[in-house]
Amino acid sequence: MGLITKNELVYTDYSWTVLNGDNPKITGAPDSTLLNRSEGYEMLYFVNAFSEIHNFKNKVSALKAERLIKEKVPANIHSQENIKLWLEQNWSEN
Repeated sequence: MGLITKNELVYTDYSWTVLNGDNPKITGAPDSTLLNRSEGYEMLYFVNAFSEIHNFKNKVSALKAERLIKEKVPANIHSQENIKLWLEQNWSEN
């Protein structure tokens, strides 16, 4: 179980439809897979995975990651790995 749940995400404009081939319960470290910032399952997974990697203990940090992804990460950065790197490099500035 992750640090935050679906109901705790701040943004409400997510799609929660699982398409053929998508698995809403995918686990593992962020990788070269593209992150769809509009898909709730993908965002929830990524925010929780990022929180686990960085040993966040409070939901405020997880929700900061969500906010940065939605508002600050440049639109031309798509892969989970590159979004993770951007967050790490820009965390203290935002």
